[in-house]
Amino acid sequence: MSREILEAVRQIEREKGIEDETLVRALEDALLAAYKKTPGAARHATVELDQASGDFRVWSIELPPDIEERLMDEARERAISELEATEEETGERSHTLVTDEDLLIDWSDVPDEQVKRADVTPANFGRIAAQTAKQVILQRIREAEREMMYDEYVDRVTEVVTGIVQQAGDRNNVLVDLGKVEALLPRSEQVDGERYEQGSRIKAVITEVRSGTKGPQVILSRRDSELIKTLFELEVPEIADGLVEIRGVAREPGYRSKIAVESHVQGVDPVGACVGPRGSRVRMVVSELRGEKIDIIPWNPEPARFVAKALSPARVREVLVDDETKEATVVVPDDQLSLAIGKEGLNARLAARLTGWKIDIVSETEFARSEAEAAFGGAEEEFSGRCAAILSNGKRCPNTALPSSKYCGIPAHREIAEREAAGEDVSAQVVQPAAEEEDELATEAEAEAEPEVVAESNGEGPAEPGGSEPETEEGETAPAA
Repeated sequence: MSREILEAVRQIEREKGIEDETLVRALEDALLAAYKKTPGAARHATVELDQASGDFRVWSIELPPDIEERLMDEARERAISELEATEEETGERSHTLVTDEDLLIDWSDVPDEQVKRADVTPANFGRIAAQTAKQVILQRIREAEREMMYDEYVDRVTEVVTGIVQQAGDRNNVLVDLGKVEALLPRSEQVDGERYEQGSRIKAVITEVRSGTKGPQVILSRRDSELIKTLFELEVPEIADGLVEIRGVAREPGYRSKIAVESHVQGVDPVGACVGPRGSRVRMVVSELRGEKIDIIPWNPEPARFVAKALSPARVREVLVDDETKEATVVVPDDQLSLAIGKEGLNARLAARLTGWKIDIVSETEFARSEAEAAFGGAEEEFSGRCAAILSNGKRCPNTALPSSKYCGIPAHREIAEREAAGEDVSAQVVQPAAEEEDELATEAEAEAEPEVVAESNGEGPAEPGGSEPETEEGETAPAA
């Protein structure tokens, strides 16, 4: 091969960004295969480039019989292992026949004094090289470009990319053009209720990059939580600059999401920064997610406060936490029970994912009744010494019970004790305090009505107890700044 052709090959390597000597090595392999097809070719040979003249020379390799047999066995084992690995990867049985003539042995570790070399370059080898060059160069350029594209996208896993929908007729396979490669949005990674029109622009997360014979195959997802993080980074400058951090995301794709945000700078409200003026920032994220509701929760290092805010927009009366089992019992007003649980348990499920705590939600009435039962343990012996009567507001009577009784001295409560002694069922008995008794219970009842946990809006000062969350124009809710 002339020096001009060699220089042209290296110029192609530079223009395509291919590693140095890649195409030259490919030509050497192709010329060796061409030589093996010539009559009388040596069993073992190698092709080397003469850097001075630009010509390729063929050298025959002769090895001692014992070394040659050992190297052949090793080459045979490698070939069989490669076929088995291919069968395991594809799940199909390979019917390739491995012959000794196709095996490539590695004699690089054999001492030079035991290897006999001879120049066996054919007379017309220059013409053979010229005919082989074009085909090999084009093939290796395609392979090198596929490898570079695979290396580029495999490093971008979990990154959000923007593409144009190319084919959306088949709901099971949506093709998205990313510019250099066509990506696949499988049915399992699509959001229920979303429609992908041909030619529309969408954002998605790269979840996997597979290496295929036709190039890298990029798998996208619209269900990944990373999509919400990136969308807020694009819309909220405080997040992009590191002033506000997203500490956690819990998502039910297509329905609702909750994100926990924290401010690293005093005076910056993380919730207000994410909501934006008149809800403009969160509205852009909701628009990209095709109407998915988003709750923005201020992150709090105290588990009880964090759990209370995570159940937004429901109001929470108190939170009882068990640090060992990471379980939290949340007491909510009776009229907030269904809102705290959410449709089909969605709100409670997202709050549990966001906080990492197992959450049990109970109403005030149910909690007061269970507290009364726990105080006496279902036995005659009293454990707490507190009156077991339940008032009409759902709370237990704060008075001390009389000796040898479960109830205090208030007439209505003594009547319950007498009916219980007579064998009547008083488990559902609710007492309305008389006017003169209300003053007697006022101080203790007010003290007990105060919530044990007051959720904070920004982690610096307490919010109003039982306050509800503001709602944006699109319906997405977020705690008050």
